[in-house]
Amino acid sequence: MIADRRFVCLGLAALVAGCGGGGAAPVAAPKRMASVPNAGYDAWVAAFKGRAAAKGISQGTLNSAFRGAGYLPGVIERDRNQTEFTRTLEDYLAIAASDERVATGKEMLRKHAGLLGRIESTYGVDKEIVTAIWGLESRYGARRGDVPVISALSTLAYDGRRGSFFESQLIAALKILQNGDTSAGNMVGSWAGAMGHTQFIPTSYLAYAVDFTGDGRRDIWSENPADALASAAAYLKRSGWVTGQPWGGEVGSAAARSGTPLAIIQPQKPGPQFAIFKNFNVIKRYNNSDSYALGVGHLADRIGGGGPLKTPFGPDATGLTLADRKELQTRLTAKGFDTQGADGVIGNNSKAAISAYQRSAGLPVTGEPSAELLQRLRQG
Repeated sequence: MIADRRFVCLGLAALVAGCGGGGAAPVAAPKRMASVPNAGYDAWVAAFKGRAAAKGISQGTLNSAFRGAGYLPGVIERDRNQTEFTRTLEDYLAIAASDERVATGKEMLRKHAGLLGRIESTYGVDKEIVTAIWGLESRYGARRGDVPVISALSTLAYDGRRGSFFESQLIAALKILQNGDTSAGNMVGSWAGAMGHTQFIPTSYLAYAVDFTGDGRRDIWSENPADALASAAAYLKRSGWVTGQPWGGEVGSAAARSGTPLAIIQPQKPGPQFAIFKNFNVIKRYNNSDSYALGVGHLADRIGGGGPLKTPFGPDATGLTLADRKELQTRLTAKGFDTQGADGVIGNNSKAAISAYQRSAGLPVTGEPSAELLQRLRQG
């Protein structure tokens, strides 16, 4: 979370960075990575321990943190294989506010009504917004990551593209351990060190995490999401959240008529226009992306009982509408070429299914959707 979304490929971040599938199978949480011997890494760690000690990290903390830590080549592979990737707003919202994510969000809002109500009362941040951030960051806690954070951050500090950034995160992670909030073994997260239900990076954790349960620890890793959700609300509050004001809304909606908006934006043409208020920009402090802020806001509205956007997006570059793409996925799956869902988003799974169908039918294998392909599927 928060400082640099380009480095986090977990949960909805995969939609931004293009780290995973699409077309609708959710990106699986990374499996535990195996460390390998690396003399250069070992020498770097030895030198780093001196720098860490100079910044107040005790020898005991260093010993326990690096006991069992090691160089993770899988982390470097992910760091170097990231692609510049931008989804359309239509595709982003189709996944961010999918029927499944909305339904689960409503269930979580009911299940944790007492907790979320207390968080809202304490910080003044709408419980639906907090729930939506939870849904986008970790699928409501289902995908918090399981990569050892000390190993990941030290690997990236030693061999990554932004050594100084990750060394600062590593120092912050060690301070968290020294404070006793969690143990090195329990400190797991994404391959880039984002942690817990709401995917805080270590420096943001130190600055904003709270002990909402009152047990003396700011435990964002626990199955109990209380500290993590409250920490997200605390972050938004300290970033300037205006209690009682909407984030914005589609032009013409009731929310969009709540006072004078800061601006009217239309990220995708043709497509809906949105009136935005100050809280829209506060959400962007969590992730500096218009699509992310719209995703959080729209998902929050849907969780709270609102309906889909009223203004349709136009056809894509292939001439297909969202409904066409959903039909394409449904028909491919029915023929035995499973797209892993039918959300209308043509990602890796859908492209693989298209390629397999084209190959079986003796067609040029492009893996790309088209009106002609949809018509052929309709004809049987």
